[in-house]
Amino acid sequence: MLYFAFGSNLHKIQMKKRCKESKYVGCYTLKDYKLSFRTGSYSKGKMTYGVADVEKKKHSKVLGAIYKISKKDEKKLDVYEDYPSLYIKKYFMLYGKKVMFYYMPRKTKHTDPSTRYLNIIIQGYKDCGYRDAYIVVSSRKKVKVR
Repeated sequence: MLYFAFGSNLHKIQMKKRCKESKYVGCYTLKDYKLSFRTGSYSKGKMTYGVADVEKKKHSKVLGAIYKISKKDEKKLDVYEDYPSLYIKKYFMLYGKKVMFYYMPRKTKHTDPSTRYLNIIIQGYKDCGYRDAYIVVSSRKKVKVR
């Protein structure tokens, strides 16, 4: 199965630890969505910092990566992403193949990510070759990937 990763799952070392059978395919830009950071409840409690989500927005894009993952990897991601309590799965087609990504159906208020989480995402952008890209953290703050 193909998986579109964004946020902290762009970090190749973290992704490989989490999904041992995963294979990085390459960069991909998800069009008509934007990256956002939200808080919300999940089965283990309440988040105190923002985690990455995507939301539909015309003429926007989310920089990410495509991975090939096994069923075993998908089950591990389901646990990590607290599927289906926090995230659900959505799909799009790429060259005739179905690609899965996680999506928060309940759009809670914006919450800034922790510095640690943001640094993992920045490293993920670097891992995928995204240089001089910006991560919009909030309407007041954006971070440049160097």
